[in-house]
Amino acid sequence: MQAGKYVAAVASDLPRRNGWTIAQRVGDRAPQRTQRLLNRAVWDPFAAMGVVRRFAVAGLDEAARRSGRPRGMRVGAIDETSQVKQGRATAGVKRHYLGCAGKVANGITMVHLSYVRERTGHALIGARQWIPAEHIDDPATSLAMGLPGDLEFRTKGQLAIGILTEALADGARLDFLCGDEVYGSSSELREFCEEHGQGYVLRVRSDFHLTLAPGVTLTCAQAVTRLLSDTRRWEVRSAGRGSKGERWYAWAWLATASPRHCLLIRRHLASGELAFHYCYTPGGQPVSKARLIRAAGLRWPVEEDFEFGKDCFGLDQSQVRLYTAIARHAVLVMAALAICAVSAALLHDRSDTQPPPPARPDQPPPADPGMIHLTVPEITRLLTRRRPRPATPSTGRTGDAATRPSPAGTTSAHACPRR
Repeated sequence: MQAGKYVAAVASDLPRRNGWTIAQRVGDRAPQRTQRLLNRAVWDPFAAMGVVRRFAVAGLDEAARRSGRPRGMRVGAIDETSQVKQGRATAGVKRHYLGCAGKVANGITMVHLSYVRERTGHALIGARQWIPAEHIDDPATSLAMGLPGDLEFRTKGQLAIGILTEALADGARLDFLCGDEVYGSSSELREFCEEHGQGYVLRVRSDFHLTLAPGVTLTCAQAVTRLLSDTRRWEVRSAGRGSKGERWYAWAWLATASPRHCLLIRRHLASGELAFHYCYTPGGQPVSKARLIRAAGLRWPVEEDFEFGKDCFGLDQSQVRLYTAIARHAVLVMAALAICAVSAALLHDRSDTQPPPPARPDQPPPADPGMIHLTVPEITRLLTRRRPRPATPSTGRTGDAATRPSPAGTTSAHACPRR
């Protein structure tokens, strides 16, 4: 009951989500019930994460089936997101580079896995917090932060292995796992995927070494300089549609000594900046440059999940300190995001009333431009819209305290603008 109220509250138009504002939203006099839910109540956040994962995967798969796109690519996008934290009492807090701040700052970091169905939708389905080794090794610090007694230090790549293991055990089928250089540089993660027949398209650094043939080893940068100087080796293709239209890049690929491995290179058309993807395709699956480009282009939705998670549901507003409380806040936010993401995916085609694109340059614009399909922020606004009760005859006032405006007087359009 309280968990359901918490999910509804984080999905509402609250400008800030903390114990007091959530209590006010759900009608509690004080935040004790919310604090108990996150800190002292007996429930397993990682078991709950499994429920969220199965719901999101099944919902997005069903949306793809209904829309006639059951064969759309399924990608697992692995990435981390951070939250700025002050002081030294929060579990996992440390001065390190935070992407949200764009600099070295004090904060915590959590690794997430997003399930992406091509041209259908996406949602977060797994998470683990990164905890520095010094916190785990210090008994006093570990106790104060509420770290489990059996917790062991794990790199981000090792955390990704744990999340992926749970997803595969739950029946999530992925054509490829995608991630940035942090995960591409993890030999353990690559070996795990290959042992389990899981394809991947992982970013690697320019100094990553490739065995192109027996006795021939080059870095990615050296391979491009020596083997791809001819412009005819490059092909311009879209990496998928973004918020500003198609994302066009020049692409090339190189075979390696292994028939199941290759290097996919992306070059920015304006700046010439290069990005390298080390790819593995399991046996029995087609190996093509077009398929790998599609997979590489499906990594970006995890960034959108982070954006929605923070802007719409307060993923980075966990005003808690203990390890379990942070995990519980994360899984409840993931539940809210999954509900809205699956709803948007199921209504994707039914809610899109835009006219077809013009067939010729001189074609006049349509009389009615129509509306875009429902998005996660819009679904959030519709699901959490507050409707006042009718006035009572005796007082002429509404009978629900929850219908009063929030203290800041904000609306859902301010807290969660449409993208």
